[in-house]
Amino acid sequence: MAGGGGAPGPPAATRRHPAGNVARASRVLARIAREALGRTVASAGVLFALATLVFLALRLLPGDPAALVLGEQASEADRAALRARLGMDRPLAVQYAVFLRGLATLDLGDSLARPGVRAFAQVADALVPTAELAGLAVTGGALLGVALALGSVGPWLGARREWVHRAVLVLAATPLLALAPLATWALAVELRWVPLPGDPESRFGGVAFAAGLLSLPLAAQVARIARAALLDLGRAKFLDVARAKGGSAARVWIVHALPAASAPIAVVVATQLGALLGGAVVLERLFERPGLGSLMLAAYASRDLPVLEASVIAAGMLFVAAQAAAAAVAAAVDPRGRA
Repeated sequence: MAGGGGAPGPPAATRRHPAGNVARASRVLARIAREALGRTVASAGVLFALATLVFLALRLLPGDPAALVLGEQASEADRAALRARLGMDRPLAVQYAVFLRGLATLDLGDSLARPGVRAFAQVADALVPTAELAGLAVTGGALLGVALALGSVGPWLGARREWVHRAVLVLAATPLLALAPLATWALAVELRWVPLPGDPESRFGGVAFAAGLLSLPLAAQVARIARAALLDLGRAKFLDVARAKGGSAARVWIVHALPAASAPIAVVVATQLGALLGGAVVLERLFERPGLGSLMLAAYASRDLPVLEASVIAAGMLFVAAQAAAAAVAAAVDPRGRA
């Protein structure tokens, strides 16, 4: 046209406005900051309540804690000395204030069984093998559960897919306390396919076997939920489009369907973290492995009150941190999970 000085620009609705983009980014960052602050406050409240319960449980239950530690045959002078060492000769309010100050500085005093060694120092040493075991179990359980779910819904196994689903149901109904000794006896003692997890010479092989046992209940739960989610997505239109474009079964289920089912998978992993940490305690005791569970049980057996307090609180911190991380992953993969 005569009056046209050039090509027309994009419609006003599609033009980018830097000020609007900055405002949207600011709102997103503010929402993320609010969510992070809310989760931090909630986690701190849970830990505070747990620490308070631990404090009260060891001081308000019937009986003399000093007599519990030293035994009934100890003299009154020895009991008084231990009460003074633990600060239990002070008013309860003063004891609580000292306890909270020590908790804030991660200093609940020395171990009674190992004088001169801080309680939280022992806990820090024990957390490393427990975190190693739990981390391997979470990774292995999630991967195995997803693989079982894909095998039970995909076309690769044909009619045998139902057997995979039945095996998952049996695994989900089998307690770890019954499965672990039986599997250890069969695989490590009789067949000698794997090393004993409690053997100091087993190194990574023993840890991997223990983590594999711990991952099985998690894998069963992940497989059940992932299978249900994948079956719901089986007739989705976007999968029909992927098939129409010539996508293989592996591409359709793994590349397209699996990411869409990741939100319920993340949720079930988060809900199973408590059971997994409890299972780690069971396996550490069963295989005589060092870790937080073994330390907690040893502190209870020896009446080492500072270490018992520190280990229980550390277990709570580990559980809360794992739950927060899982919630963050679930919110990242599914915006509907965001607050």
